Amino acid sequence: MEKFLRSWRQDALNRGQHDAAIYIGDKVLALTNSDSDAFWLAQVHFSNNNYTRALALLSRKDLISRSTACRYLAGHCYIKQNQFEQALSVLGDHNPTHLIRSSNSRRKLQHLTLRNGKTTASRIDRNEEREREDANNIRFEAAMCYLRGLCFAKQNAFDRARDCYKDAVRIDVQCFEAFDQLMKNSLMSPAEELEFLESLDFDSVSSPDPSVAQEAAHFTKMLYTTRLSKYSSPATLSDATETLSTHYNLAENPDILLSRAEALYTQCRFAEALALTSSILATEATATPNVPALSHLGHPPAVYPLHLACLYETGATNALFLLAHTLADHAPEESYTYLAIGVYYLSVSKIAEARRFFSKASLLDPHSAPAWIGFAHTFAAEGEHDQAIAAYSTAARLFQGSHLPQLFLGMQHLALNNMSLAQEYLSAAYAMSTGAAAGTVPSIPANPSSEGHGGDPLVLNELGVVLYHQNHLEGAVELFNQSLALAAALHCEPGAWVATRANLGHALRRIGRLAESLAEFDECLRIGAGGAGVAYGPFLGGTGSSASGVASSGVGGYEDRGLIGSLHTSRGLVLLELGRTMEAVTALHEAVRVLGASGGGDAAAGAGIAGTLLSRALEIWALEGHERESAPSEDLDRAATSRSSTRSRDKGKGRALRRRGMTEEEWTDEVPQADIPTTGPATETLEQKVEMGLDDEADGLLRHAMSRVRGGRGRRRLDLSPDTEAIETPGPAGARSRESRAVRDHARP
Repeated sequence: MEKFLRSWRQDALNRGQHDAAIYIGDKVLALTNSDSDAFWLAQVHFSNNNYTRALALLSRKDLISRSTACRYLAGHCYIKQNQFEQALSVLGDHNPTHLIRSSNSRRKLQHLTLRNGKTTASRIDRNEEREREDANNIRFEAAMCYLRGLCFAKQNAFDRARDCYKDAVRIDVQCFEAFDQLMKNSLMSPAEELEFLESLDFDSVSSPDPSVAQEAAHFTKMLYTTRLSKYSSPATLSDATETLSTHYNLAENPDILLSRAEALYTQCRFAEALALTSSILATEATATPNVPALSHLGHPPAVYPLHLACLYETGATNALFLLAHTLADHAPEESYTYLAIGVYYLSVSKIAEARRFFSKASLLDPHSAPAWIGFAHTFAAEGEHDQAIAAYSTAARLFQGSHLPQLFLGMQHLALNNMSLAQEYLSAAYAMSTGAAAGTVPSIPANPSSEGHGGDPLVLNELGVVLYHQNHLEGAVELFNQSLALAAALHCEPGAWVATRANLGHALRRIGRLAESLAEFDECLRIGAGGAGVAYGPFLGGTGSSASGVASSGVGGYEDRGLIGSLHTSRGLVLLELGRTMEAVTALHEAVRVLGASGGGDAAAGAGIAGTLLSRALEIWALEGHERESAPSEDLDRAATSRSSTRSRDKGKGRALRRRGMTEEEWTDEVPQADIPTTGPATETLEQKVEMGLDDEADGLLRHAMSRVRGGRGRRRLDLSPDTEAIETPGPAGARSRESRAVRDHARP
């Protein structure tokens, strides 16, 4: 009879008929009164969300203290009821670390030999038999470590939670829930994740077929590798993903596709990442033929934040609106639903509404990194730096292994001009993303691609901006170059790093390497010609701040017109310093045209500076043209009228005024009254007044002035050649220094 009832009970459970399984299971327990039947019935109660009934059943006959499995199930019931103190009292505070084995222990035991050359086969057999007997007990011990970690995390004791999760995976490498918590919540830095993965005992992976045990261990390690941070060891992640896709035919598996999409997102290849996330959401198994919008439902929650970020970066506002409405109608209890609504409002620059929904998403899931980062970004978008710093600090405390909160904190202090704090946070972010020692200033390699390490190029860019503002221009140039080299080594989208290249151009301009600066600006315009000026994402791993000082619009990154117009302005400034005035006029005219058509905002404001530079360039161009035209005629006039005192005196007076820095209009229309006698009729001509005002030494002074002017003009003609590296702008020195400083401040990162 017991066998018949157990069969009936199992069939009901397999069909999802929990009430029937509970009814028949209760009869089986009444007949047998065994611990195994009591544990089975408690599991059915747990699956049916009857946590109180499950706890009452486990309390009979003192099952919780006598059985590891029952203690685990009782602790899990308390956690489901949010009674974390009671759960810890059942589970205990300490982990059974004596069960942790090193990765080489089993391998050493299998190769142990006796003195007579015979292997200890019997000992190995006995050890394996004992392992099979204790396998279930060990796995339940590991699962209880995982539950302790959940309790500590709910109590905000994240250090203890991390240790519990790590012990759970070390005891049982197949305890994926604990490993998933470590990766999902970024409780370790990328370097620590890789080191922890290498320390796990994958040889302990068991398989029904002993011949495939080694392959199973390798397969498990590759699966775990795909969950690592995408900023660490890109080559290792790529190899694992490729092997799983080709050798094991998992190319269309959602988890593998999601891992590839995350790697593409960190490389700023947003369109390719969006194609992968869209293919996950368009899986035929979950699509409804009559309602295509419902194909966005029923997928793993981890895919939604990345998909939302890709939609935001590519400007797909309509798709965001449709997805947010679909999730709100069919999944109103999920945190990613309100995350989607917040991202939509952020994309249309409704910051207050976005903040409200990000806050609600963080309340539903306090360990949602996208919700916390999005919430902090709303303050940054409005310039509320103090509130943004507080929100980023909370995210840094919750996600201790992620470098993004540290990066954003550094950017906020940079906006507040707190350079020392900005450099400290950014250095910590670089150390976390590349695996340098915590709390130390990172040692940046000369060639990042040759080191084999990952990292975030944006951190290097921001560190370069800090050095730029501190006038350490050589160091800034080095960091900008390393950022671009690292981005190229990671196969990042070139269009996403136009701002970094523009920063490099400005730094080169300020240290006098004008030809290299001009080449960088030309390269920026070439890359941005196709509208590729997309900024690093402000959501889930980036920011929309204007790192290079170019104009930006909203919170979605650099506006195309503002970026292109600023690049034309910078190019015109460099051409002016090179003495290529006509080309500078053309570049600045294009800058005014592009910035003026931007429709307002910071970009349109940039047209004012470009217009000022254009006016100055036109004046220089006119003066250069007048000097080139007047130089031959002045030589002929000087030879023909060398004996005419009146014309010689007038010309000498005009050149003397020009030597003092006055323009053509000033020395033809205005004469200092101190040098003109007041006698004579009021109707006297200018020529007569000049003749009367000159004394007997005029000829000597004239010859001296003419000799100096000839030398100066000859030098100016040489300086105006196209190959000249630098040129002094004509006009008063004070005006030139003020204009140059204003333009430099505008173009500064």
